[in-house]
Amino acid sequence: MKKLKKSKLILIAVIAAAMLSMAACGSGSQTADPGIADGTYAATFTTDNSMFHVNEAYEDKGILTVKDGEMTIHVSLQSKKIVNLYPGTSEDAQKEGAELLEPTTDTVTYSDGYTDEVYGFDVPVPALDEEFDLALLGTKGKWYDHKVIVSDPVEDEDMVAKLSANGESSSEKAAEPELAEGEQTAAVTLEGGTGRATVDSPAVIKANGDEYTAVIKWSSPHYDYMIIDGQRYEPVNTDGNSVFEIPVPYFDKPFDVIADTTAMSEPHEIEYTLTFDSSSIK
Repeated sequence: MKKLKKSKLILIAVIAAAMLSMAACGSGSQTADPGIADGTYAATFTTDNSMFHVNEAYEDKGILTVKDGEMTIHVSLQSKKIVNLYPGTSEDAQKEGAELLEPTTDTVTYSDGYTDEVYGFDVPVPALDEEFDLALLGTKGKWYDHKVIVSDPVEDEDMVAKLSANGESSSEKAAEPELAEGEQTAAVTLEGGTGRATVDSPAVIKANGDEYTAVIKWSSPHYDYMIIDGQRYEPVNTDGNSVFEIPVPYFDKPFDVIADTTAMSEPHEIEYTLTFDSSSIK
């Protein structure tokens, strides 16, 4: 009987030792092996939404930094309309104590020499080639959920140098039009979709300091919302063709918008671009 009890005690001790060993292995390092050596890479940053993406000047690329097994990618966005990011869901981002990602101010240079200041972010990357949550906060104070993937890291010195050139360009920023306070008009061009939809041109432009808002009137009453830089805008009228008041991030270059139409059998989001001509301002 004593021999049996002794055997049970030995077995319990062996199991306990094994469990302690496994726990020690699990707590010895909290950083997963990223499968890539420490260094700096150009990597692709893709999202689940065409309105939330890397600035067009950088071809969907960001700077991926790997150090001590941890990965972070710096991405420059399209504008300053996204004011915070959160590596998780929008619900968690709004909880007390949530650590939001703060923006940097990046200067990007386009192929035509035009430069612009936009927001950039350093985003923690849990794993390559795997989708993860990244919530964004827009200027209207509303959070949106998104999924992103970081992939294809390459040691491309030229691309890394280009991505690292924020704020170092010698090109002068193209002059923004000086609009007087109040309302003016400007010609606007719509592109994208099936080509059947149009918007009224010229459009009313409302200037408030250095912020510009355009009144966009569609050729259809079936547009029920628009999205610009991740922000959703509702129509400002209830009768007639759909009318929206949307921000104008810049002039003389196309910027992306999404408009949702209910004219089809099911609501459908359509991608367009709008371009406002500064030389036509009156």
